Amino acid sequence: MSHKGCVRELNEDNYLVEPQTGLWVVADGMGGHDAGEVASASIVDHLATIGIASSAPDLRARFEDRLSRANAEIRGISESRGITIGSTVAALLAMDGRFACLWAGDSRVYLIRNASISQISKDHTEVQELVDRGMISESEARTWPRRNVITHAVGVSDEIVIDFQQGEIMPGDIFVLNTDGLTAHVTDAEIEAATVSATPQAACEKLLEMVLARGGTDNVTIVLVKIGDGREGQSPRPDLYKAEG
Repeated sequence: MSHKGCVRELNEDNYLVEPQTGLWVVADGMGGHDAGEVASASIVDHLATIGIASSAPDLRARFEDRLSRANAEIRGISESRGITIGSTVAALLAMDGRFACLWAGDSRVYLIRNASISQISKDHTEVQELVDRGMISESEARTWPRRNVITHAVGVSDEIVIDFQQGEIMPGDIFVLNTDGLTAHVTDAEIEAATVSATPQAACEKLLEMVLARGGTDNVTIVLVKIGDGREGQSPRPDLYKAEG
């Protein structure tokens, strides 16, 4: 699902779904009117050129190369306009029975395994750094005045700071990629409940419905990937469920 929400005039989010290459991406642009969507679109456009990789390491290398090109393009646009623009990115790479999640910013990747949700990504935000230092609690972080201040993003500096986690894919795994428009209104427990108790498509629709019913203060994008059971001894196969609103 990708929706502008109830407040914003434009949807500055973008997403990419390339199951044949093993790549799923969400990106949340920032920089004001007619700028944020340019940054997130640049990421998606460059990553769409990855093609079929020969191996999992090759897939990641291609991903990082394209993201570097997007970063350079966004930097050029920023300089030409005299403003700072950028975009978060959260990506899932899956190949040969393994996955890698890479991110910059506060768009997230969750893994629901055996009906239990865990957040794979870790927000690049000022408030997360305060939590990590023990200066504020998790409950205080939810209402912290500067909780939306991002510390890393694509396009804001010459060097990109990307974090990653990797692991083995298990049959039945569900990955949820989302921009912060979802987590501003919906808790992790609610994401888990909506996902495990409904079909993947219905889960996406339910999550968006919850966001809009609670005010939808930001753009929201949700991409849900469910891993199949594997066929004839092959590695588990990712199935994509998505829709636009």
